[in-house]
Formats: sequence, C-alpha cells, structure tokens
Amino acid sequence: ISVVGTTLRATTAVDGRFSIRDVPADTITLRVTMIGYAPTTVTGVVVLAGEVTEQDVALSGLAVELQELTITAAAAQGSVDAALDEQRNSVAIVNAISAEQISRSSDGDAASAVQRVSGATVQDGKYVFVRGLGDRYTTASLNGARIPSPEPERKVVPLDLFPSSLLSGITTSKTFTPDQSGDFAGASVNIKTREFSGERFLAFSASSGYNDAVTGKFHVSAPRSDRDWLALGAGSRSLPTPVRTTDFSQSLPSSEANALVRSFRNRWSPIARDGLANGGFGATLGGNLPTGGTGISYLVSGTYSTTQEIRSNQQRSLAAALQGAEAEEIDRFEGSTGRNSVLWGGITNPSTTLGSHTKLSLNNTYNRTMDNEGRRETGFSENLAIPLRIERLRYVERNVRSSQLALLHTLGGGRHTLEWGVTSSGVTRQEPDRSEIVYSIDEQGRATWFGFSNEAAVRTFADLDEDAFEANANWQVALGAIGSGASLRFGGLHRRVDRDATNQSFSISLTRPLPEDAAEAAPEEIFDGRFTGVDDSFFRVVPLAAGGSYTASDRLTAGYAMISLPISSRLDLFGGARFERSTVEVRSLSSAGEPSLADPEFNDILPSLALTWRLNDNMNIRASATQTLSRPEYRELSPILFREVIGFDNVRGNADLQRALIRNYDIRWEFYPGRGELLSIGLFAKDFDNPIERIYQGTSGTRIITFVNARGANNYGVELEGRKSLSFVAPSLQSLSIFTNATFMKSEIQIDPASGSVTNSERKMVGQAPYVINAGLGWTHPTSEASATVLFNRVGERITDAGELPLPDVVEKPRNVLDLSLRLPIFSMMSARIDAKNILDAPYKIMQGGVVRERYLAGRVFNVGFTWRQ
Repeated sequence: ISVVGTTLRATTAVDGRFSIRDVPADTITLRVTMIGYAPTTVTGVVVLAGEVTEQDVALSGLAVELQELTITAAAAQGSVDAALDEQRNSVAIVNAISAEQISRSSDGDAASAVQRVSGATVQDGKYVFVRGLGDRYTTASLNGARIPSPEPERKVVPLDLFPSSLLSGITTSKTFTPDQSGDFAGASVNIKTREFSGERFLAFSASSGYNDAVTGKFHVSAPRSDRDWLALGAGSRSLPTPVRTTDFSQSLPSSEANALVRSFRNRWSPIARDGLANGGFGATLGGNLPTGGTGISYLVSGTYSTTQEIRSNQQRSLAAALQGAEAEEIDRFEGSTGRNSVLWGGITNPSTTLGSHTKLSLNNTYNRTMDNEGRRETGFSENLAIPLRIERLRYVERNVRSSQLALLHTLGGGRHTLEWGVTSSGVTRQEPDRSEIVYSIDEQGRATWFGFSNEAAVRTFADLDEDAFEANANWQVALGAIGSGASLRFGGLHRRVDRDATNQSFSISLTRPLPEDAAEAAPEEIFDGRFTGVDDSFFRVVPLAAGGSYTASDRLTAGYAMISLPISSRLDLFGGARFERSTVEVRSLSSAGEPSLADPEFNDILPSLALTWRLNDNMNIRASATQTLSRPEYRELSPILFREVIGFDNVRGNADLQRALIRNYDIRWEFYPGRGELLSIGLFAKDFDNPIERIYQGTSGTRIITFVNARGANNYGVELEGRKSLSFVAPSLQSLSIFTNATFMKSEIQIDPASGSVTNSERKMVGQAPYVINAGLGWTHPTSEASATVLFNRVGERITDAGELPLPDVVEKPRNVLDLSLRLPIFSMMSARIDAKNILDAPYKIMQGGVVRERYLAGRVFNVGFTWRQ
C-alpha cells in the first residue's frame, strides 16, 4: 500500500490491517496491490492534521489480466454495507445484522435484534424460532464456538443473555455447509462480539427509562436481598443444609420436621412497591499497546442495566372438554406479576499479529442476569370447587462465560490458510427457593391457608451447571491461480460438554389443624417459629415425587471436506460432506432414589451441495440441497418423572428416542441495486424423518408429557426481503430508506397412533407461524450521525402446545409491535438516543379454542440515553 506521489508505503498484516504514519494533511490517493488481485487506486482520501484517518479497501479478483481500477471506499466493519457484503459473498444462504443496524434500533439484547431476520421469531423474549421450526432446530455460537445452554429442560441458548452494546453483528446461516456443526434445520446463529477498529477511543454511555405500566406506580413485586442488584442473590436463597442432609425415606419425628420448617427462608408473599425507573450505563476502551511490530490491539467493554416489568391485567385458565369437544374454561385466575431484572457483562478482546502471516486473538466474554419475580392471583378451582388465592416468589440467576484462543496463519504467499482455535465456556442457572403458597377464600372473603394439601406450601430448588470445551482446526488451499475462487477446505472439531442438573421440590403441609384463626394469618406469621416449638407437631415436610437430578456427558467428534469450484465465470459449484460421531450418556436419579441410564450413539454423514449463478455483478441465484439432523436433548432421554422448572408440567423422558434427519432445499434470487440495498426472493422446503415431538400421553390420573419420534414432517415456505433508498422516488428522499422482510410458511407433522399420544396425529409443528413480517423506515442525515428508525413486527398465530384430544391446540395470537429509535449528535463528542418500545402495547394472548389460557399487558417503554466518545 503506497501513498501516490510520496515514498510512504506499508504492508498489511494477515488480517488486512495497515498503518502509514507521518502522512501530510491533504487529500491523497492510495494505491493497493496484491498478488492474484487487480491493483486498486483509491482517490479522494482526506487526511486531517493530528487525526487518524480510517480507509477500507475492497480488492477485485484477477480474472484474465491485470488492470487498474478506481473505486470508492468500502464500508467499515459492523456497517449495513459490511453485513450485506457478507450476505452477498457467502456460499450459504445467510442473513446478517450489523452493529450499525442494532445501534439504530431499540433492541437491547441479541434476542431482540435477531427477530429482525426474515423468518425469525422470538418466544418469551429469549428463544429463537426460524422458519417456523422450534428452538431445537436452531443453534447458537459465540464468535464461531458453540455456547452451552443454561436451560434445564433443553439445550437452547436464550439470546437475552447478550447485551447488544457488546456485539459487532449477528449472522444467521440458513443453509448448512460442512464446516458448520450439522445439528440445525432452522438456522445457525453466530453472535460476534466487538473488536478494536483501528482508532484508539474511550466511550461512556448512560440511559434511563420509563415503563408506563410500572414506573411511579404501586405494583406487585418480590422482596429483594442485598446482592440482587449484582445478580448475586442466589447464595442467600440456597437449599438449607438440614433439608439437603435429611433422609426422607424414613418418617420424620415432629422435632425434625419443625427444624426443617424453621430452616427455610421465611419469605412467601409478594410485596407492593413503587416502580422505579429503568437504568443502565456502559464503558468501552479500545487501543493499541506498542510492544514492537504491530503491537497488541485491545478492546475492553462493560455494560450494566436494570429494568422493571409488570404483566398487568393478567389472566390464565385451563380448558376442558366438559360437554362434547368444545373447549370450556376452567380454573380461571386473575392477577399480576412484577419482575425486576439485572443484566451486566463485559468483553476483553486483545489481538496481535506475529510477523506478517499470523494473527493471534483472545476473546473473553462474561454476562450475568437476574430475574426476581412476584405473582399474586385469585380464581376458582373447578376440581376443589372453592375460590383460591395463589402467591409465588421466583428468583432466577444465570451467567455465561467464554474464553476463545484463535490463530490465523497465511502461508505460501496466500495460497494456504490455516485457522485453529480452542474455546472453554460454561453456564450456570440457579433458581433457588421458589415458593408457592395457596389460601382458600370463603364466602365472607376470608383467606385461610389451604394447609392439608401437598400443594399448599411448596419450596423448589433448581440448579444447573454446564461446562464445554471445543477445539477445531481448518485448512484451506487455493486451487489454480490465487484469487480464482477455486479452493479446497477441510478440518475437524472435538467438543466435550458436561452438565449437572438438579430439581428438588418440598411440600410443607399440616398434620392437624392450627389453633383457631391462626391459618388466616400471613404465611410469614404461620412459619415464623410460633408453631414449631418443642411440643408442637403441626407440620409435615416431604419431597414431591416429580423431581430429581441428572448428569449428562456429551462428546462430539467431526471431520469434513468441501470444495469450491468455479465452473464458469458466472457459475460456482460448492460441495462437500461432514462426518459427525456423537456419544451421550445421561444418568438420572429420581427423588425416590430410582436410577436410570440412557447412552445413545449416533454416526452420521451429512452432505451439502450448492450452486451460485451470478447473472451479473449485482444479481445472484443460489440453490442448495443439504442434509442435517436433530439429536435428542439431555432431559428428553431421562425416563424418570420430572416437574418442569419452567413450564411446571409433569414430564417423563424417553430413553429410546432416535435422532431426526432433515433434508433441506433452498433457492434464492438476490439483487443488490446499490450501496446498502437488497431485493431477494427465496423458496425453502424441509423433509423430516423421525422428528422428535412433545406430546401428551394418555394415562389415568395425572396428565404426563413425554417425547416420541413422529413418523415424519415437512416444512416449506417463501421468504421476501428488501432494503431500498427512496431516492428513486425523488432525489430529495436520498436520506430515507425502507426495509422489510416477510416469510410465509406451512408445516405438517404426522404422529404414530401407536405412540400413546392423545394429541392430534396430523397438525402443524409446534412453534410454526404461518407468516412473520418485519418492516421499517429509516432516515439518516447526510452529513452527521443523526438518524431515526421505525420498526414494525407481526407474527402469525402459532402453536405453543399440542392440544390434548378432543381439545384444539394451544396457540399464541398475533400481535402488532411498533418501536421507534432516534439518534441525535449534540456536539463532537456527545450524542443522545431516544427509544420507544412496544408503542402499541397490544396484549399477549394465548388461546385454546375460545378459552383464554393466558393474557397480559406489558406496558410501553421509553428510554433516553447519552454517549460520550473521545
């Protein structure tokens, strides 16, 4: 790289970065040359005195002969242009979201951001569904390495763990290539953290927010401990030592039962408090340490936020077929749930180049969350034929950590590229001391503790720890002339995952009535010790049968080879295959001490074939055919009865589950009419063998959920995507752009009648919506950083649970979501942002036939923030 007309020049490092010092303040021209690429001249580069000028340069592959080409600068990393370039140049069908897009939205975490991808929906604010397929068909990686799951019932990764301020982009690959793990069918989501961009900087940010349903209003909430604000409150809620060490196989004397009751934390009731404002702050530092050579680049960033939410006007009920097949409402309860949440985390990402051929990077990420929730509801129990009041306290703490060492070597003048890396990661999820207490209500409105039921007072303790280690290596060699596009790539991976999960529930009930009127007291009075004296014998403490623990040991070894081959100047062929060997061992122990073992082993070859036809420089047609798989999740293989930590259903696993094989077919037309613009139309189809499905099993008494391999399933649809400047309407509208994506899809699954399922044998797949629509309008100021974005989202009616015959399926109804974001520069180093989320505040509604299973309002959220950067 040389400055034309001077003797100033430099050679890039392996990652393409370069630095030229002592350049005079002026408008200069750069000339860039590289073997196998056309020499490139970049004109009009403005260098200001005392400032760092960044310049990215795109090189064109040399087709026939060397020629000189004058171009404008390409987009910087993290921009919309860079995201579209990644999408345009990828072998697979991908969608990329840039840091620029995220920053111009109101999205506070990766889950909110990824729902802007065509065909993607987010359930419960954290779990990603793509192309109508459940979360089991979507995988998540951090900087290319798989993330462990903190969820006890599944291996899904909740993307709300990752603050958007720490991200440089999110890529969703909808087509399998052999250098990816093959256990997805919806999408493989790769979350990329920020890196040093070349210019030293220091930035601080702060924000405050208002929820019109919570802030400044008296609402239901949960008691707090001293360290909840740091998401470190689980220690004060841990399982008491006397309970952990008690042998419940023997009948307990009254003295021991009383001691156990006293050992539990005496917190049962939600409290009422004034809602506080949401808030957050962050800091980021990037630079380069001069240690000789190119030095050590680094980026350190941290963020903290706290929010308050409420589910007001909350309604939940069950449906029953009391007369015929029509769903009728039973067990209707109304109330509200208040939640206080904390999310904090940080990244430390140093990197350096060793000589001119090797780049070494170390990416470290740590994020932690806390949700402290209180719920109070009243309603009527059809089974007991009495009104009830139910109160619940729930505290959930999660953290995820990842350390990744990666090296990139270029050898043989760029003909060979070697990448290898090792990643150590882990997650924990603690849900300590969830309490549920039930009071009956008489005709005079008096509430009395319902103490003779096993469900009258329950304490639940759930813990999960998962550690993972991954090592991978990839070698790519150019075939023919460098830059011709022909290459051979092969590599391998080994991943080790170990999980330890426990879920224990304990019931406190009465053996004889409390003294007169004592049962009408608050639970904190009933359990404060006044009825657990030396001579008292009122209480019984027993573990509930639906619970236990399991450990999982998961080993995956994989190898692959693939080739990219230009058939002509316009047509590229890509093909390859991946071999995966998976061994899993799940050991379970029920609350009654019953052990079980499931140890499936799967060996699979997964082929991939793709064609890219470049109709011209701005238009592609892609087609692909691949095979992927979906393996049983750990909890699904455990045949003991559990009460779900999240869903509260009684669930029994199936040790005989087989992995599902999925054949995937895609074709897409893409047109890039201008910088930052895209039009595309895609068709997709998927055919499943042995898909794993969650069903209700016909039993006498308690309803039980289990898992079976269905006979088969299919899923197909069309995806539309567009991003276009409005300058074609009038030149004065150059600063306005519209963008939208829409997916229309359909699926069908066939359940074997011999499986014992009492759900519909032919229906849509759980989680599949008939359509997903995202749309937006953006404005950017031509000479400043001012911008405005309006975003709209709507997801069609989708099944959340298969209905128990003769009842219909349980579905989530569509709702319209509208968000607005403004970015305003105040002066050279200060900018402001204003966000409005959930402006329409449409109700969340879950229906089963004509019965409202669940309904609530979340409230509108308004945030104002400031950023200072030097």
